[in-house]
Amino acid sequence: MPLFVLPDSNKGIALLSLLVSVLALTLKYAAYTVSGSVALGADAMETIINVVSAAGGLWALGIAERPADHNHTYGHYKAEYLSAVAEGTLVVLTAFLIGREAIEGWLSPHPALAPWSGLALNGTATLLNLGWGLTMLQAGRARRSPALVAGGQHVLSDVWTGAALVVGVALIPITGWARLDALLAGFVALNVLRVGWEVMRDSIAGLMDQAPDGATLDQIRDIIAANGQGAIEAHDIRTRIVGAMTFLDFHLVVPGSMSVEKAHDICDRIEAGLRAQMGSTLVHIHVEPDRLAKHEGIVFWPRPATPPAEPPAKGRT
Repeated sequence: MPLFVLPDSNKGIALLSLLVSVLALTLKYAAYTVSGSVALGADAMETIINVVSAAGGLWALGIAERPADHNHTYGHYKAEYLSAVAEGTLVVLTAFLIGREAIEGWLSPHPALAPWSGLALNGTATLLNLGWGLTMLQAGRARRSPALVAGGQHVLSDVWTGAALVVGVALIPITGWARLDALLAGFVALNVLRVGWEVMRDSIAGLMDQAPDGATLDQIRDIIAANGQGAIEAHDIRTRIVGAMTFLDFHLVVPGSMSVEKAHDICDRIEAGLRAQMGSTLVHIHVEPDRLAKHEGIVFWPRPATPPAEPPAKGRT
């Protein structure tokens, strides 16, 4: 169950994400200001990227929700992947900037001014991000939105680093080791670099029309098998998922004597079953006669009755 009341549209969720990111940034910058901690400053720097990424996600979702037009006949769904790639790039650049701050803090260590006040503010921001990140990730997966999933993953990465910083910075006045502050900032940089790479990897896979996972392919095959009775087989199944839209094409073999209307009814039944379970789906079915059967893919059972072969004409061998 989501921890936040979500708008109906993905664009509305992205707008709410931007507002949450701005609030978290305000808290973290205040934590850095009162404490002077390099690690908390690094955490605030990462949150700046959260704000920029949320703004980019809002733009991308606005583009992705536009209907198909004469220039984009398959819709604008890939705008979400472009946003996610841009977000991953920003995250990686942020990791290098944080790493530079960590090196400078290591070379010139200084004690935090008011670590406990800074930790209280940073901890509040971390709890806010935890609730929002889980909600955003859940909504993104349910709505099959790459931009929302990438945003949720980014926010949650901020949570784990924030939790580690709360513990680590609390140890600085206890241990008296000032360089621990810079070491924690280096940890933040490495974690941010990891998340940025993962976001870019997944988004580039979407742009390259990578096939979905095995479980999704099995689900598609099961839907076709359950709704294709009357046909002989379905083969050469290809699919890709772009944002919330599933693109699917395959060949459907039917008896050669079957009427066009009957074959069309089978196609309609398969398409309705796919849309009922897969959501927005664009299906292209190429109907073929039984002589083109490959005896592979999805073989429907029982097979439809086919007329017996005509006996050879007299005088033929």
